[in-house]
Amino acid sequence: MFANRTSWKLTQNSLTKAIEDARSSGKNLLDLTISNPTRAGLPFNADNLLAALSKPEALDYDPQSKGILSARKAVADYYRQEHEVFHLDPERIILTTSTSEAYSYIFRLLCNSEDEILVPTPSYPLFEFLADLHDVHVTPYPLLYDHGWQIDFPSLYKSVTHRTRAVVVVHPNNPTGSFVRGQEVASLNGFCKEYGLAIIADEVFLDYALDGAKRASFSRNIEALTFSLSGLSKTSGLPQMKLSWLVAGGPPEEVDEALARLDVIADTYLSISTPVQLAALELLDERKTIQPLLLDRLRENLQELDRGLSRQKSCQRLEVEGGWYAILRVPVTQSDEERAVDLVHKANVVVHPGHFFDFASDGYLVLSLITPPEVFREGVQRTLNVLNS
Repeated sequence: MFANRTSWKLTQNSLTKAIEDARSSGKNLLDLTISNPTRAGLPFNADNLLAALSKPEALDYDPQSKGILSARKAVADYYRQEHEVFHLDPERIILTTSTSEAYSYIFRLLCNSEDEILVPTPSYPLFEFLADLHDVHVTPYPLLYDHGWQIDFPSLYKSVTHRTRAVVVVHPNNPTGSFVRGQEVASLNGFCKEYGLAIIADEVFLDYALDGAKRASFSRNIEALTFSLSGLSKTSGLPQMKLSWLVAGGPPEEVDEALARLDVIADTYLSISTPVQLAALELLDERKTIQPLLLDRLRENLQELDRGLSRQKSCQRLEVEGGWYAILRVPVTQSDEERAVDLVHKANVVVHPGHFFDFASDGYLVLSLITPPEVFREGVQRTLNVLNS
């Protein structure tokens, strides 16, 4: 009755069961995996946001395949103001409800059944599910850690086949927090030109560089066909508004052909609500309030983590440049999932085990830096107490 593409293992893993059991028994768990900014105790401009959604024009339905022009202009202005992407033509922008939907459009654009996409590891566990839904295969390529993270280009070259259609980069990566550096961009362009591949650049955390220095967006890339993805979920801390986008760039002839095909794909779904599109300017402006608050919290929690780590010797923090997460390297005395379950049982703390992000080996835990500081402080202390006991 059901398609093979959805034959996933749907039973609970041991960590999920431990968390549910603890909560059902009334335990107050300290969640160090929080990723929802609307549940992180941050102040939003509620009156402005709600007013922006109540414009009278929202009562009229004017379907536009790429999205309403005023909303696409607001996205172009964001790139101009924040990332010095001047003269970004709104016609190169296609609005979607989420970055997942943007990935879906691009996979449909580039791939036939059984084609392949190269994806980084470690990284967020999204690509395999999206690929399954589109009958596409994902082939991992590693990021290597040596005083920071780098793309393993020899492995990237070994991974490419005649079925490969694109390479995904996450800039900065989730959870490693590593940006793609200038020389890596040049090497990536050379690789993609050599094999006729596109670049899919996930930039949802691009605005969250911990040192405050702006990083270049892939939307400026002209060497290879490139799709840059982002959205309100992280840019303005508003995942519930369901507004994201993709920006097409690269050689003009390839961009024009890609946009013509994407226009048909987008026109088939017309998935974005009119009120959200009409409110795009105000929703994007929320970043000016929320991003400084989030960056302050990220830095505060990272400093708190480092203070805790300085008082012990068994655990280390890996280097992080941006994004919302920190990685702990911990002694390998058990699997990461077993260790995370132990932390639920012994400390009432929830952390991500490294395998959730496809780390190649055990010995890693991932913590969210947007956790409310008082929860983060206590959770880190409990975690380190268990790890050092």
